[in-house]
Amino acid sequence: QVHLVESGGGLVQAGGSLRLSCAASGRTFSSYTVGWFRQAPGKEREFVAAITWSGGNRYYADSVQGRFTISRDNAKNTVYLQMNSLKPEDTAIYYCAVFQGGNYFYPSAYNYWGQGTQVTVSS
Repeated sequence: QVHLVESGGGLVQAGGSLRLSCAASGRTFSSYTVGWFRQAPGKEREFVAAITWSGGNRYYADSVQGRFTISRDNAKNTVYLQMNSLKPEDTAIYYCAVFQGGNYFYPSAYNYWGQGTQVTVSS
């Protein structure tokens, strides 16, 4: 069992930055690939970024490539999402999740999820 808690969301103006954190407890978190997803009202949950257990491989959605950076500190059991140059279309609830198998880009590939943190970008 892995328990995930996201934090760091908030209200920011377009062009601003936020850093989200995903803190884990439970089983050996450092062994897992972790992903970030987001869900806007009325839309499906969509992939944002993922990072392998060592941090050696990182994957990004086209919509955030070059603006967002995923990283992790396994000593702290925490994964981060640095979000720069934020746009109003980035507004959503952001979730972190532990990858269990399959395609990184699909929510069904993840089996443990946090409760989410709200990010709101004003224009």
